[in-house]
Amino acid sequence: MRIGLVGYGTGGRYFHAPFIDAADGVELVGVVTRSLSRRAELESDYPGIPAYDSLTDLLDAGVDAVTITTPPDTRFALVMEALERDVHVVADKPFAPDAETAATMDRTARDRGLVLSVFHNRRWDADIRTLKKVLDSGALGTLTRVESRFDLNEPDSLELGPTGGLLRDLGSHLVDQVLWLLGPAVRVYSVLDWIGEGDDRTDSSFVITITHTSGIVSIVSSTKRNFAQSRELRAYGGAGSFFSSGTDVQAQAIFAGHRPVDAPDTWGFEREDRWGTLTTAEGTHPVPSEQGRHQDYYTAFATAVRTHTAPPVPAEQAVQTIAVLDAARLSAAEHRAVEL
Repeated sequence: MRIGLVGYGTGGRYFHAPFIDAADGVELVGVVTRSLSRRAELESDYPGIPAYDSLTDLLDAGVDAVTITTPPDTRFALVMEALERDVHVVADKPFAPDAETAATMDRTARDRGLVLSVFHNRRWDADIRTLKKVLDSGALGTLTRVESRFDLNEPDSLELGPTGGLLRDLGSHLVDQVLWLLGPAVRVYSVLDWIGEGDDRTDSSFVITITHTSGIVSIVSSTKRNFAQSRELRAYGGAGSFFSSGTDVQAQAIFAGHRPVDAPDTWGFEREDRWGTLTTAEGTHPVPSEQGRHQDYYTAFATAVRTHTAPPVPAEQAVQTIAVLDAARLSAAEHRAVEL
């Protein structure tokens, strides 16, 4: 599958290109960026891959698919342009500003027989894969609650304004993870913290309580401005509990200059001293880390394009995630639980 990458900022350079490079059945054939400095970075990172001034130029050159990883307020127009040219699309998160807009993109792709998938790559995080293995094992008995906290001391990385905010950013991933693990949501209650005034007003932290159709409750939370740095998962069931306090293994490796293509067998494992623990009536024991492999998203996407089957994260599922985020905003504004 010949894929083009639209945008070569932090997202394109560090969270897409290395994993496209490591995926099976995928070839990166072009990047859209007008920045001279980013073109220089592209040439250094992937010599010989051409840079284009616009998505239109990239599409004219010929690709099977594109990844849209430009700022959120540009996403709808670019996704629609690619779909209207009969090209398959990976859309970065946040997928859309609201569920209605997300559903419009999903319908367009379906009507044209194209694959539209959203880059919720954190389903392939090591800690989430480990938690899923524990849940699937039945060791916790009847599951009642899952808690997910991801705090980052990165106040300068908050995108300001009505299309920015932490809820649409990291919240997209955390909500997608629990919907993937636990099923659809039926009720949402949230609290948001805000910074800035006027056009710069932005949510900077959140706590969301989600009741799933199964009756299981999940609580997801995050902040970027309280000098906190933590990644924790907790799961409670009638037969025991699971706790992990891990690290953002793959992102840390990427920013340290490592690439998954160089060490596919050892890539993405949490180090042993940060393994999670399972506690039951029989005692407490460590749970070895599952492998985190964001590149598997692109391998699965290429398979979906080739075989006309469901992509790794169908747009329809991303619409459900956006609907929860919409409900979280309404809940916080009106100080009430919102039914879905």
